[in-house]
Amino acid sequence: MSSVPKSRLTEAEYLAIERLAEHKSEFYRGEMFAMTGASRPQNLITLNLASELRAALRHRECEVYPSDMRVKVSSCGLYTYPDVSVACQQPQFEDGEFDTLLNPVLIAEVLSKSTEAYDRGAKFEMYRQLTSLQTFLLISQDRIHVELFQRHSSENWLLTEFSDASNVISLDSINVQLAIADLYLKVDLSDED
Repeated sequence: MSSVPKSRLTEAEYLAIERLAEHKSEFYRGEMFAMTGASRPQNLITLNLASELRAALRHRECEVYPSDMRVKVSSCGLYTYPDVSVACQQPQFEDGEFDTLLNPVLIAEVLSKSTEAYDRGAKFEMYRQLTSLQTFLLISQDRIHVELFQRHSSENWLLTEFSDASNVISLDSINVQLAIADLYLKVDLSDED
């Protein structure tokens, strides 16, 4: 029995399709992967984080992007949509559409049951290939728990975990203090285990 080989898209084909699509899709190794919608807690946490970062960085040479800014990891060809990303100094984009960021200094992902393993595993492994990336945040949406990864050298990352609403996170790469309570503002955690 012969099988029909699966056709692969080029990056240019993906971008042409994605820029006209109603829904977002990630791209890796010639394949597009449809993204699911976000839950209420995920939306609130994402907005809280982006708002806090924007307020803290509003007079500095940094730009904060919500989840509609696509990020490309050029070394492996991943195109993805982090929940929040930050670029400082001179943001670099793939082309004149200015919709695919190449040099984020900070990326944050709000974890869901369906994406947690990928976000903390293969996706973070690919993100680490971005030489610009200095800070990576993983934020739980169903309990107060934040994992802060900060780059200390090209190969070494330091992990600090926060599980108390009274904690404050120091984001060294952008010189910002972030209160955990502000991240979880209006997020109902009453079903927390």
